[in-house]
Amino acid sequence: MSIGILQVVVTLLFIILLVKPVGSYLVRVYDSEKTELDRFFGPFERVIYRLIGVREEEKMGWEKYVLAMLLSNFVMLIILYAIFRFQKYLPLNPDHIGNMPSALAFNTATSFITNTNWQAYSGENSLSYFSQMMAITFPMFTSAATGFAVAIAFIRGLVGRQDYLGNFYVDLVRSITRVLLPLSIIVALFLVFQGVPQTLKGAVDATTIEGVKQIITRGPVAALESIKHIGTNGGGFFGTNAAHPFENPTPLSNLVHIVCMMLLPTSLVYAFGVMVKNKRQGWTVFAAMGILFIGLLTAVFVAEYNGTPALQALGIHGNMEGKEVRFGISESALFTAVTTAATTGSVNNMHDSLTPIGGMVPLAEMMLNNVFGGKGVGLLNGLLYVILTVFICGLMVGRTPEFLGKKIEAKEIKLASIAILIHPLIILVPTAFALALKGPVSSILNPGFHGMTEVLYAITSGAANNGSAFGGLTANTDFYNIVIGLVMLFGRYISIIAMLAIAGSFSTKKIVAVTSGTFRTDTPLFTVILITIILIVSALTFFPVLALGPIAEHLGMFK
Repeated sequence: MSIGILQVVVTLLFIILLVKPVGSYLVRVYDSEKTELDRFFGPFERVIYRLIGVREEEKMGWEKYVLAMLLSNFVMLIILYAIFRFQKYLPLNPDHIGNMPSALAFNTATSFITNTNWQAYSGENSLSYFSQMMAITFPMFTSAATGFAVAIAFIRGLVGRQDYLGNFYVDLVRSITRVLLPLSIIVALFLVFQGVPQTLKGAVDATTIEGVKQIITRGPVAALESIKHIGTNGGGFFGTNAAHPFENPTPLSNLVHIVCMMLLPTSLVYAFGVMVKNKRQGWTVFAAMGILFIGLLTAVFVAEYNGTPALQALGIHGNMEGKEVRFGISESALFTAVTTAATTGSVNNMHDSLTPIGGMVPLAEMMLNNVFGGKGVGLLNGLLYVILTVFICGLMVGRTPEFLGKKIEAKEIKLASIAILIHPLIILVPTAFALALKGPVSSILNPGFHGMTEVLYAITSGAANNGSAFGGLTANTDFYNIVIGLVMLFGRYISIIAMLAIAGSFSTKKIVAVTSGTFRTDTPLFTVILITIILIVSALTFFPVLALGPIAEHLGMFK
């Protein structure tokens, strides 16, 4: 166990050391001022702007910014759906894979355009190389870039003096050309070095030692794997995702995957502090997210090392069910905590085989949806709770609440309430229907408390735009494909629209002078209060359903 703790500590220290340099780089990328980066990236970007008919200097208020985001995402959604439906007739299909059914195509297109990457199919058997590259890898870039753009626009609104959040298309392009693409190329080359395939050739036939014929699937895996984790996407080339040796062949590749998942979400929090010209504010939010993450990581780590009473009675310590021997309990627990904290959805072990408390950790992280979170949107959800905390504290001390020198009024609180309430609404209501209707219930392979957790996990994964699966649930049905598809759309765009509306409102507010009575939001005290508010709101919302699922299953082991 001590070696496992050391592995986890070293990995987390490595991530922390990268936060400041990468965060500083992000500030330079999105700063409106000219920098030396323009000399290298500028010519490529100007060609793209000409091709898509965008004027780089065009300014967008919050409404125009939202419209541009929704329109571009909708067009890409239609294109993805068409590719899945007609992949049989498209090129780069050496294994002659057929078209996707309509409901599954809708679910998959929705999944990848929303940065969820939920997969109700097995990638190597359901998608051609053309679909893997154009309808899977491509939206991994654009969906991550969309989240980045929205977060940067929100920060601009917080500190702005007019209704100007930037230019969505410029932010989208810069996110791809200056952040996601360069990092992905570096990581892809490293993964190829580690043994991850990168080829357009079809599957190969092999004969095992026993003389059995075997078909080995391969393809452009490294290119997908790099952006999968850099962009906190999560959809795997293979059905077993990062547990497959072609996706994650070595402990070193496993380390790179973990670091890539946390790299940009953590760095963006630091960049927020720099952009609002208050680094203490950024570190305050970072500390709150970090403390929540460490607490949840500790829970899954201890739970998996303790195992279950039945295993302990047999003299077996630790739960290795569903885990790769080459990664062990510590790296599996760390990967589990990271993939749901960063809302990536990639897995290197079977979450369905975790202990009840261990399985509750990724579920809880998706319910919180603000422990660093995915590209951009995680920061937005964290700042959403900051606004709520400031409002509550303002009421307690009898002052008009202020954040970054601007007053929080009724309009902002109403919009924040919508963004906060939509998350549990699209989790609990669909889960109730799935457990009440005979058709969806028949998809549950494990009856009892565990089966309920499987359904709850699937819906929560869609709502949090995470995409990881608990397993044990036949999700490739019309009901789940359509319902989870709609949940992913609502979970992605309603909160984004509400937060950009808040940014638009903030951008036109006057800055209020700081006085002795101003409630400071960049102190350790505020970190504690923020964590408390997050836990109280989340517990009041989700504890009852958790009590019927993983908590009841855990208590049932001690009969």
